[in-house]
Amino acid sequence: MRVAWFGHQSRGRGDGLVTYSLELTEGLRRRAAEVFFFYHDVDDERSDDPRSIRIGSFNIGNHAIISSPGAARLIDATLRQERIEVAHASLSFSLLDFSLPDLCHDAGIPIAATVHFPYDRRWRLWSSGSRAVYLLWSGSLSRYDAVIVFSEGQKELLAGYGVPRENLCVIPNGVDVEKWCPGPSDYKDEIGARLLIVYMGRVDPEKNVGELLEAFTGLNLLPTYKVVIVGDGLDRERLQDYYRRDPRVVFTGLIRDAATRVRILRAADIFVLPSDVEGLSLAMLEAMSCGAPTIATDVGSDGEALAGAGIVIDPRELRAQLPLALQTLIDYPEFREALGRRARQRVLERYSLEANIDQVLELYRELRGNR
Repeated sequence: MRVAWFGHQSRGRGDGLVTYSLELTEGLRRRAAEVFFFYHDVDDERSDDPRSIRIGSFNIGNHAIISSPGAARLIDATLRQERIEVAHASLSFSLLDFSLPDLCHDAGIPIAATVHFPYDRRWRLWSSGSRAVYLLWSGSLSRYDAVIVFSEGQKELLAGYGVPRENLCVIPNGVDVEKWCPGPSDYKDEIGARLLIVYMGRVDPEKNVGELLEAFTGLNLLPTYKVVIVGDGLDRERLQDYYRRDPRVVFTGLIRDAATRVRILRAADIFVLPSDVEGLSLAMLEAMSCGAPTIATDVGSDGEALAGAGIVIDPRELRAQLPLALQTLIDYPEFREALGRRARQRVLERYSLEANIDQVLELYRELRGNR
């Protein structure tokens, strides 16, 4: 099968969009699909792979959202010359999101889209903004032949905004359960930690890393109880400067090496994701797959994924519930171990990358057959 994939190759801070594109395209190629990868980049350096097709763009706020002139012509020519059978866009790809269905349909090619936009069921400041994004994109999404979402809640939200229900497909994020798995780690010895709490992801305001650190330091724990913040973002320098004299708080910055991230997650006694908004967090699924007892807010699809296999807290009660959840897991190691086993089992049952890729490939076959 010949697939045109519109996705994300790299960003300065890194995020789940990049991981999603990388792992899905690699998985499709393992299944003998020929994937032509369209990506935005402001750099003039090009890949040696003829199947990697760079689209120049204007970089705004570390996001390539405005494609260079001629992008539509380049896409149209490639679709026709390479005899593409099905296309897939990982949104938000760019402002081209709105025109990709027409470009593909003019070439006689069906196109699917994966919606990564964060959302929340509750009416709060962050959720109001995310709902506005869903409403804005709903008209365009209605022109895609299939729309992949991560949960039933997300499906209902888009159906309510007019996206045809029959085009909405629930295919959750998946992780490589062979790579992200429990195992030995010497990371706690390296940093001198007896107990380790980990956050991994973007350090941006909506992620509430500051609230996590406030909750942690407010518990008056021993010096050997440490919290590690893995990632970069708008809040990192401010928070790192504020906690620079507390040896219990460790900032690693962005770590691109997956093996190092696995090593940290295997050492984690507790993983925390205190976000205000999410889609379905890959970082959380990776932590769960490594057997890390997990605390996360009930936003996006995270609460649905974690329910019964971790501690789910109300984002509106974050300041009250997060310290209590941390103290509970710190005080009861047997409970931690039980939650770690449940988290791993949940990922094996519902969030395996291989199962995810199988479902995506089956969707492609259906779209190709209906063309």
